[in-house]
Parts: sequence; C-alpha cells; structure tokens
Amino acid sequence: MENLAQLRRLGLFEAKVPRYTSYPPATKFSNDVDSAVFGDWITTIPAGTRVSLYLHVPFCRRLCWFCACRTQGVRSDEPVRAYLETLKKEVRLVGAMLPDGVEVARLHWGGGTPTLLSADMITDLATTVAESFPQAPDLEFSVEIDPNEIDAARLDALAAAGLNRASIGVQDFDPGIQKIIGRIQSYEVTRSAVEELRARGIQSLNADILFGLPEQSQERISDSVQMLLSLAPDRVALYGYAHVPWMARRQAMIPTDALPRPEERLHLFDTARRLFKWDGYVDIGIDHFAKPEDSLAEAARTGHLRRNFQGYTDDTCDVLIGLGASSISKFPQGFAQNAAGTADYQKAVRAGQLATGRGHLFKGEDRLRARMIEALMCDFRIDATEIRNSFGTAQSELEALFREAEEAFPAMVRWNADGFELLPEGQALARLVARQFDAYEMRAEGHSSAI
Repeated sequence: MENLAQLRRLGLFEAKVPRYTSYPPATKFSNDVDSAVFGDWITTIPAGTRVSLYLHVPFCRRLCWFCACRTQGVRSDEPVRAYLETLKKEVRLVGAMLPDGVEVARLHWGGGTPTLLSADMITDLATTVAESFPQAPDLEFSVEIDPNEIDAARLDALAAAGLNRASIGVQDFDPGIQKIIGRIQSYEVTRSAVEELRARGIQSLNADILFGLPEQSQERISDSVQMLLSLAPDRVALYGYAHVPWMARRQAMIPTDALPRPEERLHLFDTARRLFKWDGYVDIGIDHFAKPEDSLAEAARTGHLRRNFQGYTDDTCDVLIGLGASSISKFPQGFAQNAAGTADYQKAVRAGQLATGRGHLFKGEDRLRARMIEALMCDFRIDATEIRNSFGTAQSELEALFREAEEAFPAMVRWNADGFELLPEGQALARLVARQFDAYEMRAEGHSSAI
C-alpha cells in the first residue's frame, strides 16, 4: 500500500482497540443493570415497536481453537436438551412481559452452533418463539449454520420454521490452516450445505472468512476467497483473526510464531478485498462486502447502515432482545447482558427469574458518542447537522472534537462545519480514529489488533 509508512507512523500496527460493535464496548459493562432494570425496559417498550430477537446456543460438538466466543463442548444431547428447556422458559417469560403491539422484525439464532440442535429441538424452539413473540409479516429469520453440523432433517425443520437467511462460517479453505486452527471443514462439505439451503428456497446467504490466520499467505487467502466466491454468497464478512489467548484459553493451541505480522495482516486483507471488488461486491464499512442488489448494500447507499454485535446490519430496530446465556440486549436506555455462565443462567431462569447479570445504563454523552462512532464505522463520515439535531450538541463542541481528531491523524481526516470525514487513504485507521471519540479509559490488553 502506498501510504504504509504513514499508517505505521500513526500506530496502526501496534494499537489494540475495541471493534466498536457497541458503545461503550462490553468490557465497560458493570452491575448498574440488573434484572429489575431489564424488566422495566422490556415492559415499557412502546406499542407498535418492531424489535430484534437474538437466541444464543452456547454449545459445539468440537471447540475450534481460533474461536473466542462463549461456547462449551458437548458430546451428547443431554445438556443441550436441558439448556433448551431453560431457553424456552426464558422465551415465554420475556414474551409475556412484552406490551401489546410489539412485534419481532428480526430473529437470529447464534452460538456456539445452533445447528447442533436436532430437528425436533429446532421445531420445538421455533414453535415456542412463534407462540411467545408476535412476528412481523416481513420477519427476517437467520441462523448461523455449521456445514459440518447439518443434515436434511435439520434443514427441513429450519425451512419449515421460516428460515430465510443463512450465515455460514468458512474461516479458510486451506487444509493446512484448518488443521492449525482446529477447524476442519472442506470446500465440498460447505458447497453441499449451500446447495441444500438453496434447494429449500433459502436464497439469502452470508459467509464469514478470516484473515490473519497462522501460516496464511496472500496466495492461500486468494485461493480461499476464490473458492468462496464460487458459492456466490450475498454478503461476506472479512474478519481479522483476534489472537487473545488470555481471554480464550483454547487459542493457546495456536502457535504465535506462525501468525502473520500486523503489516502482513494488512496485505492479506487488501488481497482479499481486491478479489471481492473484482467480482462485483461492494465495500461495506471496514470489513464487509455485499452484492450491489443486497439490502446491506442498499442500506450503505442510503445511510441506513448500522453496526451491532454481529458486525454490519441493515436492521434499524431500536430494541434488540438477547436471550440465552451471555446474550446482550440493547434498548434506548442502555445494554443488559445475561449471566455468562450456563449454570448461573439456568439457575436464574429455572427459578422463574430474569437472568440479567450486568450491563450499562446510558449516561452523559454516551448516546452522542455512540452515534458518532457508529457513523464513522459505517459511513466513514459524521454529519454535523444530524448530530446537532439529534443531541442538541453545540457546533463549537463538535468542532473541538473534530479538530482534536485531525491533530491526531493529520492528512487522514478532514472536517468543516458540515461534518467530519475519514479519507479513503485513512480508512484502515477507522477503529483508531473512532477511539478518539471514545470517552472511556481503555486497557489495550483487553482488545484485539487494530488491523
């Protein structure tokens, strides 16, 4: 890259910063939010509100070494069925608290591996959700699917439940890299899953792929991207592998000396990005790509792109209700997170209680800074008029923030009375620039590499 020296000088290759899928980041959550607060937020959702609903299944048949998600390995269905009964109880409990007129517009099952549920479990859970939460006629129902953990019966159950968007994790197709990261998933198995999904009328497909994996080279990532492109996903998330073994102990299985250096990570990202662009995909934010006709690309074009815990989305619902162990909910008032441990979560719900363990109550300039950071991460631009109108912020206050960011990143940003913009040559710095608008103290060791 032509401006590599500038990026190096500005600290891109040494910095560790939040991903800013929320503001403040979840590392800043505290005990300020408990089950009573969560209950109040649920019961005061205005009638007619469209909400998003997320269900977390924290189990995998095998634990991939690269993964830092909250999951646990299981060999039998017994703990899964026990958890499912608890999750259904929480679904009914929270559903009964919803005011009349509230309906679910987005439903997502994540994990873990939601598709380790058997066909009868899938039907059981989907039926409980449909009976407990009114669903919008245009409901988008998406599920994270492991091609190694799916079959015809489970696909039939998901299709019957209304699945209309599938998300498949690829990571990398190279067998050597798959062995190092503990995730064996052949191209043939992945292609079969895609074909079976499409055969059932599920045409909307998301895929995740990683850069920065051990032993990954530009040639290897090129091969994996081209194999992925042959499957024609509608959206792709090109995530940087976050090596955080102090948080995810299983990552200690991955040799650190096999990881690419930060500058090599940037080249890997740029190689993959060029391939997606050459195939007609549109850049979405810092690390997503979409076909031009996809709704995510439309959201980016029209200024409706948003950022949440899954990355970029065209979901504009003001309320996200997260159910299951460790799930995070978002309300206009703040964030609420369920108990992270499966045992603690199940103990609370089985006692007929909400399982909220921690969260964050918005205060001070939280909403203002959250919107500025989201705009920067989504659009690479902050609209001063929108911020003034939405938050009553004085123009002088905004300009002081803009000026400070420009001083920190000269020649990479520009601002005037209309707003603040991250220039194309500085977009790799998006998370670092976003940090300029973050009012919270941050411990670098709690976050991943900025690239």
